[in-house]
Amino acid sequence: MHALSLELFGVSLPVPDFPRVQSLRGIGLSDSRAYADPLGEKFDYRNTFYSREPRLDLTNPACERPGQYDFLISSEIFEHVAPPVEAAFQNAFRLLKPHGVMLLTAPYSLGPATVEHFAGLNEFGLAQVGGRTLLVNRTPAGDVQVFDNLVFHLGGNGPALEMREFSETGLRQALEAAGFSEVRIYSEDYLPFGVVRAESWSLPVAARKSPFAFNLDAARDVLGQWAALRKSFRELGGEFWVRLGFKLGLIRRGRYFRPRGNGFQPSTDSYNDEKQTQ
Repeated sequence: MHALSLELFGVSLPVPDFPRVQSLRGIGLSDSRAYADPLGEKFDYRNTFYSREPRLDLTNPACERPGQYDFLISSEIFEHVAPPVEAAFQNAFRLLKPHGVMLLTAPYSLGPATVEHFAGLNEFGLAQVGGRTLLVNRTPAGDVQVFDNLVFHLGGNGPALEMREFSETGLRQALEAAGFSEVRIYSEDYLPFGVVRAESWSLPVAARKSPFAFNLDAARDVLGQWAALRKSFRELGGEFWVRLGFKLGLIRRGRYFRPRGNGFQPSTDSYNDEKQTQ
């Protein structure tokens, strides 16, 4: 969410402080409700799932029109997509608007290349044999392959088979090959929100089609909220408890309000200072 805030607004905001911009469209791939529900209140955002409704299979997003989303969020998904994973990256790229961005996390190493566990999957399924789980695959040539020692990740939808281990280099190359013009790995700490990187791998990634720009509708939403906020401040400045807070020194009058008649209005100087800081 720290990365999403920076990609959309250029500043880091906690999700409750995101402006409400219903003209910004987003889609999630099995996102956690911890941020999916608040995002649904802030944007035209929809969460989807591979195994239940509302469904979205990124390898075959037939129900989704291309070029309709400003952002796409994927946390711990692409390592489980059946090969070729390049098709999933290409479809994610197609779903985004020309200025869209994909935010993703996936386990990756600092090795030289991505390691595909089952590169030749064609017709395959899982089988239980002697208390062990095996992957059985029939190649296009009709040969039968059996894979043992499978790795599963536990998530909200149950165990998911690990199809590959990305490398940082391989992940960058796959995103760039899909058409993304800018790939940024968020390796910096952000102490005000407790964002501290314990490792130098498997960090959040932002992949952009092109630099982000607010459209007219989004700019109108943000300015409308600012106008409503200024009106609320003007009304608040005349409230008894605010005036009492001034007298008791609990509110810094000069920073946020200036005298106006029998009450106070927001300080434009303070707003300009904060705007320049942002």
